[in-house]
Amino acid sequence: MSESEKPVSFQSYVKTCAYVFAGVLIATSLMIYASFLPHYGWPTKVSIILTIAAVNAFLVAGYLMHLLSEKKLVYTVLAFTVFFVIGLAGLTLWAMSDFPVGTAVH
Repeated sequence: MSESEKPVSFQSYVKTCAYVFAGVLIATSLMIYASFLPHYGWPTKVSIILTIAAVNAFLVAGYLMHLLSEKKLVYTVLAFTVFFVIGLAGLTLWAMSDFPVGTAVH
C-alpha cells in the first residue's frame, strides 16, 4: 500500500484543515500588516507581500487542493502551465515597446 493509498482518519484530516486554515488567516494578516510597514518603500513592501502570498498559495494548493499527494501527471501539467504563463508574461513585457510604424505613443 503506497503512501497515497493509506486510509486517513476524519479527525486527522479535520485537524490538518484547521491548521491550514489558521495558517492562511495568519498569512493574510501578515500581508495586511506588511502593507502598513512605515520604514520601507513600496518595492520592498510588494516583495514581502508576494513572498507571504506564495506561502499562502502553497498552503492552499498543497493541502486543501491535495496537490502534495497527487500523481506525476498532475505535476507535469502544472509545470507546463507555469512554463507557458511565464513565457506569455515575458512575451508581453518584451512587446510593450514594440509599436507599429507611424503610430505615436502618448
